[in-house]
Amino acid sequence: MKNRKLLFGILFIGLFASSCYTEVIVEDDLITEPPINTALVLESHDLWYVDINKTLGSGEVPFLQRAFTITFDRGIVYANNNLSGLGKTGNGLGIDVGAYATYSGQVEIDHDVDGLWLLEVIALDYNTLEIYDPRSDTSYILEGYQRSNFDYDMVFYDNIHLFLQEYQVWEKTYTSELGALNEFDQENYLQFFDDGNGYFRSSVDAQGIPLSNLQWDYQGDYEVYDVANDASLKTLTLDYDFLGNDYFELYVINDSTIELYHVSSGTVYEFTGRGYIQYLKSSDGTGKKRSKTNNPVMNVTRQRDM
Repeated sequence: MKNRKLLFGILFIGLFASSCYTEVIVEDDLITEPPINTALVLESHDLWYVDINKTLGSGEVPFLQRAFTITFDRGIVYANNNLSGLGKTGNGLGIDVGAYATYSGQVEIDHDVDGLWLLEVIALDYNTLEIYDPRSDTSYILEGYQRSNFDYDMVFYDNIHLFLQEYQVWEKTYTSELGALNEFDQENYLQFFDDGNGYFRSSVDAQGIPLSNLQWDYQGDYEVYDVANDASLKTLTLDYDFLGNDYFELYVINDSTIELYHVSSGTVYEFTGRGYIQYLKSSDGTGKKRSKTNNPVMNVTRQRDM
């Protein structure tokens, strides 16, 4: 009898030990990190700013390459592809460009023009996402904002070279009375292009004429500069071979008006955009894409008395 009791005790201890070992494995499984709630992450901010300069990889996702901001709202994808109208179009969200569905750590976007894309979503922190396209091995970095705290001015100044190209022509609509007479007083129209090296055209034609009747008098190079320690100021040089460079401080007044402060003469000019070019959804001639920029830096101080 004692031997049977002893054998039963040994078996009980063995089963108990085995049971404890099994429980440890179960507990270890529970330690694994839970899967990302992709929909919750994507919809946690009103606007995701596409920081194009932080893009990694040599490929592209066309609709992300065009967008300044992208929004995920209850199955619909919105994008702001233009600076003009930013903050107003679609109540700030932009235009409807497609639909999306979410999976664990992935989003499937059915873009109206660019088709179906399955992208990986990686939350870098509360305000930052990495959207990775495995087909092209390319990552986009998105910074999240609510509409109430989104710095619209920052977007204009960070992408000023694209803003200059959103209108066919910039027409001079104001010249200050203060300021010395100079050759630029005669210029009434400016046009900006980017073919890898920025160039501009200018015209002295009378204000208010149809754009189709404009005669361009000069073509030359232009350059936009960042200013050291002043993120809200850009400077602009227009290279007139026969006059040398005209140097301006460049300010954005609103989404259709820029101000050029001619530092050497102290004259303020305002130019208003004409012939708005809306970049909608396509990748053809109406779908201009963004590219990384690295403006040269000027070590100057602001001269305009604001």
